[in-house]
Amino acid sequence: MAVSALLLMQRSLLGNVDSAISDSQRQFTGLVSQLGFDSPAETSARSIPLVSRARGLFPNDIIQIEDLVFYDRDWLIEALGPGRTPEQRRENIAYIRRLMDSRRVVIGFLASQPLRLSDAELTQLVESPAGRITLTREIQNAFGSQADTPTTYRVQVTLGPVQLDLSPTDPLALNAPPPSFAITYVGRSLAGVHDTVNTLQSVLALLFLTGLIMAGVGAYVLAGQALRPLRQVRQAAERIGGQTLTERVPVPQTHDEVEALAGSLNAMLDRLESSFEAQRRFTSDASHELRTPVTAISGHASYLLRRTEPSGQQRESLNIIVRESERLTNLIASLLQLARSDSGVVNLTRQPVFSGLFLSEVARELAPLASGQQTALTATGPDIPFEGDPDRLKQVIINLVGNALKAGAQHVTMSSSAEEDGREVRLTVRDDGPGIPAEHLARLFDRFYRVEDSRSRDQGGAGLGLSIARSIVDAHGGRIWLESEVGRGTAAHVQLPVGNVPVLDDDDVP
Repeated sequence: MAVSALLLMQRSLLGNVDSAISDSQRQFTGLVSQLGFDSPAETSARSIPLVSRARGLFPNDIIQIEDLVFYDRDWLIEALGPGRTPEQRRENIAYIRRLMDSRRVVIGFLASQPLRLSDAELTQLVESPAGRITLTREIQNAFGSQADTPTTYRVQVTLGPVQLDLSPTDPLALNAPPPSFAITYVGRSLAGVHDTVNTLQSVLALLFLTGLIMAGVGAYVLAGQALRPLRQVRQAAERIGGQTLTERVPVPQTHDEVEALAGSLNAMLDRLESSFEAQRRFTSDASHELRTPVTAISGHASYLLRRTEPSGQQRESLNIIVRESERLTNLIASLLQLARSDSGVVNLTRQPVFSGLFLSEVARELAPLASGQQTALTATGPDIPFEGDPDRLKQVIINLVGNALKAGAQHVTMSSSAEEDGREVRLTVRDDGPGIPAEHLARLFDRFYRVEDSRSRDQGGAGLGLSIARSIVDAHGGRIWLESEVGRGTAAHVQLPVGNVPVLDDDDVP
């Protein structure tokens, strides 16, 4: 659209220039006899006064006139027409050019560089029904401040009768001589048009860029407003997890697909919440119902072992019953703990904890177990104070160390370090066991999932330890993950926020 507007404006400006040139053409034709063009061949002797008078009447134009004396248009058409052979046309054109050169007057042109028509332009002028053609040429203006710099001119070339002299050639004649047949050139500079077009082009380019920027900003703002409800739905959906199934995504009143999507998500969350709640109730109820008979079985088996004298086979069977009862009791306790975690009921007793001292205490408690398996267990790292439940966190670390011992590690190292510019503390349990294949790492925190090669069923464990550990770490607002390389060992990381730990003096640190 901008290009079309620019072309229309340029066409309009050129039309105005053509109209002005036509006016000058008519005025010059009417005044040419008064300027003394009666003998163009003699103008070199009186060029200064002639040019001055013409320049004063036509200050904005450049003018050139060529007198074709004794000839008319019919002769020109016949001389250049199709009835002539090419050789004859070339000879006639050469003759006409000699005539034009001998009877030429220029105003505004450099005398040494008049405007010359090409053969095609001369033929076009002669054959034109209106006897007029329009040219655009680079011309040096003899009156300009920079005569050596060509300027673009719009030139109107007219072929027709011109009254060059009003005085009769015969002293006895009363009337003026007949008009001469001449070629008249009137041109006007296009510098103003080009300046205007360039200015308009710059303005349009600036307006286009401004409009483009405004359109981009407007589109960005509109897109942001249009996508804001969807973004709010996405953010709310990202916040909802297994512990926050009671939350719902906001339903924008947009009456479009976003509103329908939010409603569908909330309906899906209702179904998920109902399913999860039924699962939690079943796990909790089943655990409570199983606890009593398992306790009774374990108690009776222990009573028989203490108060009776069973045979060797009977004693072995009773010992198996006691061990499996204890295993079931631990499993039931784990299921109950997971059920409470799923329902969001994880009671934490937060207090200041010093990471180095905390890991040292865990190492002392597990030292007998590690020694029994001939495993070196060490604790290193600085004392970094943070806020947490030491009993719950001890359960996590003991589970991680226990997994390393079950995997047959020879060296287990517990360490602590400050992370995120001191805003978080990381507890790491690293072993030199057989390692875990990469395809199992992502699923190790799933309930009842075990890697048979490194976590054998025969070593106890129902595959709930890491799930419980993750629930405890999640309750602290932290995260837990594993890194492992087959043949080189496994590293379990627990990263927790430091929290609001009071500033303690050295005397307060145990």
